[in-house]
Amino acid sequence: MTNKTHSKQPRKQRKALYEAPLHKRQKLMSAHLSKELREKFGRRSLPVRKGDEVKILRGEFKGRIGKVVKVDLKKLRVYIEGITRKKSTGEEVKVPIHPSNLMIIKADMSDKMRLKIIERAGKGGSE
Repeated sequence: MTNKTHSKQPRKQRKALYEAPLHKRQKLMSAHLSKELREKFGRRSLPVRKGDEVKILRGEFKGRIGKVVKVDLKKLRVYIEGITRKKSTGEEVKVPIHPSNLMIIKADMSDKMRLKIIERAGKGGSE
């Protein structure tokens, strides 16, 4: 998958995930696009970025919409505004969510490089 091996073994697939370098982890942080964005960009998914507005599709917070506050490449998780849990001490902490459980509703297009990536890989291009 992400390493030199193209193994089907789950053990090696997991190992490749855990040991993936940062430039490959960026690709792993992709989430599906909403139907409108899919039509607009001509592609199915995009890597999640800080500032994107996402909808949670799975889990305890299913259906909630919020803005991405932090993207953690090391843990392969995304933190969303307003998605918190209370600790036993009463402290509020943000809940980490895997990007595969998200859908991008509004993409933050302030980054010029992101526009170039979409243009390059959009319309008929492969991801």
